[in-house]
Amino acid sequence: MGLMTIGVFSERTRLSPKALRLYDQLGLIVPASTDPVNGYRLYRDDQVERARMVGLLRRLDMPLATIAGVLDASPEDAVHVLRGYWDQVEATTAERRALVSYLQARLTGATMSQYEVQVRRMPERRVLSINRHLLSNETDAFFDDAFARLRSAGPGLPGIEGAPYLIFYGEVSDDSDGPVELCRPVSTLSALTTQTTPPVDELRAEVEARIEPAHDEAFVRLTMAEMGWPAMLPVVDALEAWTARKGRQPRGALRQVLIADQRTAEPKTPVCDLTIPLA
Repeated sequence: MGLMTIGVFSERTRLSPKALRLYDQLGLIVPASTDPVNGYRLYRDDQVERARMVGLLRRLDMPLATIAGVLDASPEDAVHVLRGYWDQVEATTAERRALVSYLQARLTGATMSQYEVQVRRMPERRVLSINRHLLSNETDAFFDDAFARLRSAGPGLPGIEGAPYLIFYGEVSDDSDGPVELCRPVSTLSALTTQTTPPVDELRAEVEARIEPAHDEAFVRLTMAEMGWPAMLPVVDALEAWTARKGRQPRGALRQVLIADQRTAEPKTPVCDLTIPLA
């Protein structure tokens, strides 16, 4: 079987020589042979299809590491990887679309969606919590570990008073690391760190205990379809506008009270209360 130069291979695959050299360095498209003296790369005819596939996947902005997983998988597994990647792209696009709509409304002074703000009295509670600085790609691992540890630390409370909640002391994104605190009201603080599950891998957060004073909180109940960030930004604005209009002062950071399992919830199922504790 004859070999072709990088120039000919470039024409056949519609990939530039610069791209081909990069893909060689990354092990995606390795030449059939490379001259040890002049460094000329030579390719086989049966490498054309693989190279064209790399080019097509890159047009989707797929990371090179993910492309390697597609190329080296069976056809069925490759389709699964591609579908998973594109599902994530569409989810990110939906988030950005919501953010653009929100920004347009703020820039033009348009009337935002109306939300029913309610107030409830929360009693004094014993609370166990884990506080951690984390970026958006670290949240799933943190929550899996933190929920398991807090559940094993002692019996909880019934009703809305016992619902676990998150406190956002700062934004959690690719650039901002919060921190965020996961809290669980419990009936007793006697069983604490000695009975908790050890942290997983690098997660070193310690379980802390405190008594939370009784307080009022303003809240808006959200369905699964209304969850997520930045979709909740208008709700935050509504809560802040309500507290200002009523002359109430916040006594803490924004909270998300978890009232249902989001993993199994339908789009119209109420899953959380976005709340602001009041002084």
